[in-house]
Amino acid sequence: MRQKAMGLQKELEKIVETMEKHGYAVSVTGDQKIRYIKKGEEDMKELTDLINETMKKVQKESAKKMMEMGGGLGGLLGGLK
Repeated sequence: MRQKAMGLQKELEKIVETMEKHGYAVSVTGDQKIRYIKKGEEDMKELTDLINETMKKVQKESAKKMMEMGGGLGGLLGGLK
């Protein structure tokens, strides 16, 4: 199961969506990590790092809560495999 999860993680990392609007450009991967935020030519790396760090913390807390409430996704999906 762990190998499947690692394989899925690698596949999600390959998905990349980039959007531009109002002079900003944002690029995000399928595993919900921001690759970059730019305003014009200015790379906003500090903001990118801050958002990614915050998202990681929230994901850990969410996973912990799901485990407490019934075993994560397996519990939510009724044990489907």
